[in-house]
Amino acid sequence: MSKTITTRYDVAEHLRTPEEMAAYLEACLEKADGDAAFIAKALGDIARAKGMAQVAKEAGLSRESLYKALSGERGPDFDTILKVVGALGLKLHVQAAGSRLRGSTSRSSSRPTKRRAA
Repeated sequence: MSKTITTRYDVAEHLRTPEEMAAYLEACLEKADGDAAFIAKALGDIARAKGMAQVAKEAGLSRESLYKALSGERGPDFDTILKVVGALGLKLHVQAAGSRLRGSTSRSSSRPTKRRAA
């Protein structure tokens, strides 16, 4: 009987396009529940997918400080988050809590519904 060999899953290997990176960050923001270190780790995953040295250069940070800030062991400064998000080619946006995203396929509850007569 042969042994099963497993390897560690690395999400960075699967983040190939800016759209995939943005979708991953959006999902992590929804699941973070206020945990800044969790968001920092997600940004670290995306930075590794893009290339940590390139992201550090574009963010104006040293590679070592970028690794430390995005390790997930602590929450980095918001200034660092903004620099990294910009270097990744992503944007942060804000929406009211509980509102639906634009382009959602479900109807807005504030919209009147037409009823057909029976």
